[in-house]
Amino acid sequence: MGLSQEIYQAIDELGFISPTPIQEKTIPAILNSGTDLIALAQTGTGKTAGFGLPIIQQIDSDSKTTQALILCPTRELCLQITSDFEKYSKYTKGLSVLAVYGGASIVPQLNGLKSGAQVVVGTPGRTLDLINRKALKINKIKWMVLDEADEMLNMGFKEELDSILAVTPAEKQTLLFSATMPQGVRQIANNYMNKPEELSVGKKNSGADNVQHQYYMVKASDRYAALKRLADINPNIYGIVFCRTRKETKEVADQLIQDGYNADALHGDLSQAQRDHVMNRFRMKHLQLLIATDVAARGLDVNDLTHVINYNMPDDPEIYIHRSGRTGRAGKSGISMTIIHSRESRKIKDIEHLVGKKFEQKMVPGGREICEKRLYALIDIMEKVEVDDSQINSFLPEILKKLEWLDRDELIKRFVSVEFNHYLEYYRNATDLNVSKDGVSVKEKEKKRSAQGGFSRFFINLGTKDSLGAANLIGIINEYTSTRDIEIGKIDILRKFSFFEVDKNYEELILNSFKNATFGDVKIEVQLSKPESPDKRQDSSRSEGGFRKSNNYRKDRPSNDYKSKDKRSFGSAKPRFDKDKKRKRN
Repeated sequence: MGLSQEIYQAIDELGFISPTPIQEKTIPAILNSGTDLIALAQTGTGKTAGFGLPIIQQIDSDSKTTQALILCPTRELCLQITSDFEKYSKYTKGLSVLAVYGGASIVPQLNGLKSGAQVVVGTPGRTLDLINRKALKINKIKWMVLDEADEMLNMGFKEELDSILAVTPAEKQTLLFSATMPQGVRQIANNYMNKPEELSVGKKNSGADNVQHQYYMVKASDRYAALKRLADINPNIYGIVFCRTRKETKEVADQLIQDGYNADALHGDLSQAQRDHVMNRFRMKHLQLLIATDVAARGLDVNDLTHVINYNMPDDPEIYIHRSGRTGRAGKSGISMTIIHSRESRKIKDIEHLVGKKFEQKMVPGGREICEKRLYALIDIMEKVEVDDSQINSFLPEILKKLEWLDRDELIKRFVSVEFNHYLEYYRNATDLNVSKDGVSVKEKEKKRSAQGGFSRFFINLGTKDSLGAANLIGIINEYTSTRDIEIGKIDILRKFSFFEVDKNYEELILNSFKNATFGDVKIEVQLSKPESPDKRQDSSRSEGGFRKSNNYRKDRPSNDYKSKDKRSFGSAKPRFDKDKKRKRN
């Protein structure tokens, strides 16, 4: 691509092998054309290297004047870009990069400018302050970069951007990077850029290709209960929960912490020191869930997020693009979940149109499904745990003596129960949280239709041994029938096979659709089955009945101290991320 040997050496050490699509387009354009550039791409696609590598190559390191100014929305992103530039320029002699941002002492930044910094990375407010103090001189810059331009406008930095851009030299290369292209960004391009070339990866204002979009429909009052179930069904979750207000962010985080989850809040009322502390714990994966407002999460650069959960729908559909773009970064896959109530289904359609992707409606998992998932996760951990024979062997004789009265099955039951009883107790009588578009409980609708005889019952040769759950089964039905309009009734998942009910009008479609269907390596067999007897249905409904939390549940849970460092992760079926803690909570 025409980059120097020094840059290749640096990025080779970082594990770079081939350029990302945005890098393929921007690096040659910045190196060779010199024209202004608008680059549209999601976060996590390698934009920093896209503009950073060609700028580093062209910097005159013999001159101490500021030659490149990079503006970004938040302190975190400012520090991340600075760190990346320092890594990319490891073997480029004489290059100095300085970060300038608010919420920190201005003195070291003033001293850094006096010493000379060819590249300055800053937030708009602090950058303008330093320009007004005449400490930062940008009259000779050759590159002006606006990174996350749409987010800077969303955060209210338009005046600062106008003031900074107005005093930059006419002869420079302006590079504007943005995930979306709202009118405000277009106006900046019209006012301050000279016939810019426009490059994009994917469609404008679209979401990342490797992110799955799912939504769950519940009553508004069940939103928090649904959030906990989504956390419990995903033992390895590492993500951000987006709330609409600071108040809601605090309340959700406090509730999760009191219920023993590995979570903390990020909002505008935190001091910079508190914010840094929370973010450091999250980056180190000592937290599994970060509860945040949109403003507080702007510019966060955290890799490997498995999930983004929208606790509330954003008011602006474009904000959803930024939220979902936090996961599925750097070519990895991710899941964006949204919890909605029945009156918000139209908003899903608006976002689907903007993102250009169909959202999958999923069912909030029930208690049995969660317990099964957590139990198998626990067994997996027990299988893979490392055993230090040199330490354990000395205790074995006494242990074996104490346990010799137990047979194999009883021993396994007791060890599993030690870790797992609180899940079984909590979800013993949990209610079905799912509602239909008219706000009526899905379970109640199923019972009503079944009682009226409006459903046909089918046998399917898949069960829990095939890792089948209710949500998987619904997905299979939707996939092979190519429709989501089928009313699905009662589902019974057994070990080797299962039963499901659908609207009688779709009998023929179901039977025809599954003739050549497979699930993994298993050929699917679907047959009509006899209707379930009323007595059996009543017994079944009693055994799977409503899920209500026991009054004694919290008494059995760990300490509710907000500041306790010994937080359990999502259920005991997973070792905590905080590896410094040797003991698990009882």
